Amino acid sequence: MDGYLANLPEITRLARAYDAQVMVDDCHATGFMGPQGRGTPAHHGVTVDILTGTLGKALGGAIGGYIAAPQPVVDLLRQRARPYLFSNSLPPAVVAAGIESLELVRDSDDLRQRLFENTQYWRNRLTSAGFNLLPGQHPIVPVMLGDAHLAQAMAARLFELGVYVSGFFFPVVPKGQARIRTQMNAALTRDDLDRAAEAFLQAGRDTGAL
Repeated sequence: MDGYLANLPEITRLARAYDAQVMVDDCHATGFMGPQGRGTPAHHGVTVDILTGTLGKALGGAIGGYIAAPQPVVDLLRQRARPYLFSNSLPPAVVAAGIESLELVRDSDDLRQRLFENTQYWRNRLTSAGFNLLPGQHPIVPVMLGDAHLAQAMAARLFELGVYVSGFFFPVVPKGQARIRTQMNAALTRDDLDRAAEAFLQAGRDTGAL
């Protein structure tokens, strides 16, 4: 919800010092964070022991995910992981599409660069408009509004202006931290971002958020 990156360099340092293992759920990073879209550990230049991710989100699939780990961990999970034991296998077409998606994102550094350029541009536009953003570099950019009713009113006004967003509030986020969570995309043009920023500015004024 916050678009924050875990401090993996320090976490992995502590794990090595105390003979612990590090597991990272990288669902919000696979495909676009780090070189070749290899995720948060690659972004930080560290190695972790267990990496989980999804075939959805950036990889575009509808269902399924994965766990990358040493063979003993995989063998254990095949015997003990309830989602593995008590759910249907992925359709072969989804598996094939997932493999192809991984190959595509591996060779798409140009799109990743555009994604982060869009993210920085979007942050600059909203900040200059007067919105309160959580700091960070992740393409998830939360616009903090604080009040749940204001977040809903803002989302409704933006919809009228042609921008579809959702307001997030308690219990999805802590009380007093209601927000609109925006997410950048490499396919968005500067015209798209400018139009959305103008809509945010108008909606902010109309609802009293600004």
